[in-house]
Amino acid sequence: MRVEPSWLNQLLKISVKFLMTSPEIASLSWGQMKVKGSNTTYKDCKVWPGGSRTWDWRETGTEHSPGVQPADVKEVVEKGVQTLVIGRGMSEALKVPSSTVEYLKKHGIDVQVLQTEQAVKEYNALVAQGVRVGGVFHSTC
Repeated sequence: MRVEPSWLNQLLKISVKFLMTSPEIASLSWGQMKVKGSNTTYKDCKVWPGGSRTWDWRETGTEHSPGVQPADVKEVVEKGVQTLVIGRGMSEALKVPSSTVEYLKKHGIDVQVLQTEQAVKEYNALVAQGVRVGGVFHSTC
């Protein structure tokens, strides 16, 4: 058995992370989202290069106001995204405070805050362009 030096293992992990592509949002309707490569139907979801999961607001105490907190996007930021798209809901009821936008910019991430249908269109367009894009999407109000 061959054991690789730890620096090489770390380099391989970083390389794989940057080779993964962001999954396309396959469908969106009120209260339901599907992500390519996942069998899960999401109400609210987080997506990043190589994966997706339910966005459970209870994890960070998120509510429509004050809205999306830095803790809500931290996980996606840590996946090495260049751009993060935030879907505020079908009626844009979910707020995004300036502190969250500032947090993303401080980490060198472009941020787009849009109504969810528009956010999904923009996110998918960025995926098609090969951008390392992530997103957090609210699919109801």
